[in-house]
Amino acid sequence: PRMERIEAMLAETPDDQFLRYGLAMEHAGAGDDEACVAVLRDLIARSAANPYVGAYLQAGQALARLDRPAEAAAVLRDGIAAAERVGGADAAHARSEMLGLLAAVE
Repeated sequence: PRMERIEAMLAETPDDQFLRYGLAMEHAGAGDDEACVAVLRDLIARSAANPYVGAYLQAGQALARLDRPAEAAAVLRDGIAAAERVGGADAAHARSEMLGLLAAVE
């Protein structure tokens, strides 16, 4: 299965942001939002110096699905700040989506 292949690749390159994000999305696709959030929180921590902005958005969405709005709001606020630091079109788009989700969970 795809999740096992990603985990095997991560064993060799544990700081690969794209693989870690992919693993989180596999968990989300399988309906395991708890595992998704755990992987995304790990990704966020590992990428603090060079934020993976999409991780914040996906973590906020997963926490919202888990009916944990306060946690979702906190992650989204951090993600909005990260997007502002990173800059660029992709980060601006993610920031916009996070602002919308933040308004919905607050």
